[in-house]
Amino acid sequence: MTQTCTRMGALIAAAALSVVLAACGTTSTTAASAANTSASSTAAPATSSTAAATSTSGSVAMQPGADGPFKAADVTFAQQMLIHHQGAVAMADLAPTRASSTKVKALAAQIKAEQTPEIQQMTGWLAVWAPHPAMSGMSSSPDAMGGMAGMGSDTGSASASMPGMMTDAQMGQLTAATGAQFDKLFLQLMIVHHQGALTMAKTEKADGGNTAALALADSIMSSQSAEITTMQDLLKAL
Repeated sequence: MTQTCTRMGALIAAAALSVVLAACGTTSTTAASAANTSASSTAAPATSSTAAATSTSGSVAMQPGADGPFKAADVTFAQQMLIHHQGAVAMADLAPTRASSTKVKALAAQIKAEQTPEIQQMTGWLAVWAPHPAMSGMSSSPDAMGGMAGMGSDTGSASASMPGMMTDAQMGQLTAATGAQFDKLFLQLMIVHHQGALTMAKTEKADGGNTAALALADSIMSSQSAEITTMQDLLKAL
């Protein structure tokens, strides 16, 4: 009887030990699996970030930013086109009180309506792209740039490097003009201004890499080419 009880006790103890060992094994496996999962999820973003930072277009490294990767050419395009647009809007703002042609007034309103949201768009890009080396020496603030709107070589190298920008003297002439004189001068200066924008857009298409900036360059080339044709027709009719 004693031997039977002893054997039963040993069997029970062995069974209990087996259950404990099984449970421990399961816990260890689960913990290891969770650790591996955590490590994988932690490592994934780093790998993705590294790939984004080292991706290239030609020989120029692309940097992550607003609306996807961008290059120094995209930053330059946004900086200069922003000021260029502000110049066009400054010209357009003169038309309601100075132009005599309703068609010139309508065109000026159209230009302002098109370019104002584009100014806002580029201002947003530059706010994110500001740490990029190409941004050194120029503020992305609309207020800081506004002082150069509508101005040309008289204001310094920033505006002088942009094709189609008016000089201070030309802006003064346009501001002083009224009636048919304003209509003619406005159309002449705005045609040159638009042609300058096309040159800048073509440069972006050749050298840029940011998807949104390239799309804006396409839009500018399309809309401003059409407006140049309209303005040339209006000039002939004066």
